[in-house]
Amino acid sequence: MSSLVALILLGVYAVGGWKFWKGFNRTNFSEGRLYLTLLWPMLIVNKSYRKNFNKALKGR
Repeated sequence: MSSLVALILLGVYAVGGWKFWKGFNRTNFSEGRLYLTLLWPMLIVNKSYRKNFNKALKGR
């Protein structure tokens, strides 16, 4: 059961990272694409990052 939860969390992490990577050009960020993509679960608590993350995912 715990391996299933871990697999689901890994999938959520990968999909979120992939969508952010593909939509990075829509954000206000100019550098650090790799670091911001890999650390997105920890940075999502920051209001500014969260706003840009949503822009990357939704295209707004």
